[in-house]
Amino acid sequence: MNNNTVSDDAIVIERLFDASIEQVWQMWTDATHFQQWYGPNGSTIPVAEMDVRVGGKRLICMEMMTPNGNMKMWFAGEFKEVSPFGRLVYTDSMADEHGNLLPPAAMGLPDDHPGVTEVTVLLEAVDGRTKMTMTHAGVPADSGGADGWAMAFEKMGAYVATQQA
Repeated sequence: MNNNTVSDDAIVIERLFDASIEQVWQMWTDATHFQQWYGPNGSTIPVAEMDVRVGGKRLICMEMMTPNGNMKMWFAGEFKEVSPFGRLVYTDSMADEHGNLLPPAAMGLPDDHPGVTEVTVLLEAVDGRTKMTMTHAGVPADSGGADGWAMAFEKMGAYVATQQA
């Protein structure tokens, strides 16, 4: 089941994974697993530092080849809610490699792009599978974020299938 909805102020994507709720939770909270699926096709995640607790920090580096050469984008945030196997909420912002927040314009984004966005992940066990609903609030509908997330979740589905016992 794939259901993508993009509104002016949030991207909402729902997926049903052939995996336990514990496995899908690990995809979001274990840096080693997160690095395997996060980001659009063609990207890698050389750095994923995540202190998964309320108030804990996260620092992610996404790297990809562009027509102008290799590009690194850094994202930083803070975990706002951590309810194991059920709900994860964190902020997400453009940053430098030290986690210092940068204005979106520094990455070539429009002036009206929000400086801080919020990601909410809800997980629900459904007959031995896991329903995941991800909401990325504050991402404009025309930012390309929905396509990036959709590609990432395709990668997650393929990766989690390799992790089955």
